[in-house]
Amino acid sequence: MAKSATPADLQIKPRDLHIDREAPTPRWWLNGDSFGTAVMNALSLTFPDGERFFIQSVKRFAKDAPPALAADIRAFTVQEGAHTREHMAFNAITERAGYDTAEIEAYVTARLDIARARPALAQLAATMALEHFTAAFAHRLLADPELLKGSPHDLARLWRWHSIEEIEHKGVAYDVFLHATRYLSPLKRWRIRRWAMFLTTLLFTRTVRETTFMLLKQDGIVGWRARLGLFRWLWLKPGLYRRMIGDYLAFYKPDFHPWQIDDRDLIADAEAGLAQPA
Repeated sequence: MAKSATPADLQIKPRDLHIDREAPTPRWWLNGDSFGTAVMNALSLTFPDGERFFIQSVKRFAKDAPPALAADIRAFTVQEGAHTREHMAFNAITERAGYDTAEIEAYVTARLDIARARPALAQLAATMALEHFTAAFAHRLLADPELLKGSPHDLARLWRWHSIEEIEHKGVAYDVFLHATRYLSPLKRWRIRRWAMFLTTLLFTRTVRETTFMLLKQDGIVGWRARLGLFRWLWLKPGLYRRMIGDYLAFYKPDFHPWQIDDRDLIADAEAGLAQPA
């Protein structure tokens, strides 16, 4: 197997957070911003089916994994399962705020069904790429607290908790990919990885864009107003994609590994905040 850069002392520890299912929540819960709220709601609506896809993709290669990697896969599975549960609860809050989410969920399932029809290694490669997106997103949410400014306490806790665990297990799918491709040359492995990220970028960005537009339409925000507002939020202010671009591009380096950036300091700081009362 190619050498992993995952820290030897890393512990992937599931945390059993539960959000308040009945708390009253503003329709535009992200600081009253319709565009930021729509992006975050759209992302959450992709998570339950997406995380089930991640779990299935990784577990297919667990049978002959080395003991340490097998333990990481088990912890990854537990964490992702809890994320699925809590984002289903969050999505129910989105529905109670007045949004019809059925069309979005069907759209996400259809997109993932395309991925599910591909060979197991291709599904694993897609998972590895998407996990890099979620880790980069998680890093930004923890490093830039203003991204969640004005959010209800419980919802901010949900996103920070999710971000903590996404950072913590960010190397698992990558290490499983290294194990699954251990008989390939580094050059061939790099080619697979680059192609997987290119295709996944197209899938991910289009899915975020289209599902966000579906939500904005229900707020009467359509056409150039929707396109301009979404562009502004993603690229200008607060500029989520702009803030992520360096982390994203690092994936294309031949010698890349997610743990070349050890951001466990963000986990420690955010964990302290999870325990704080509202």
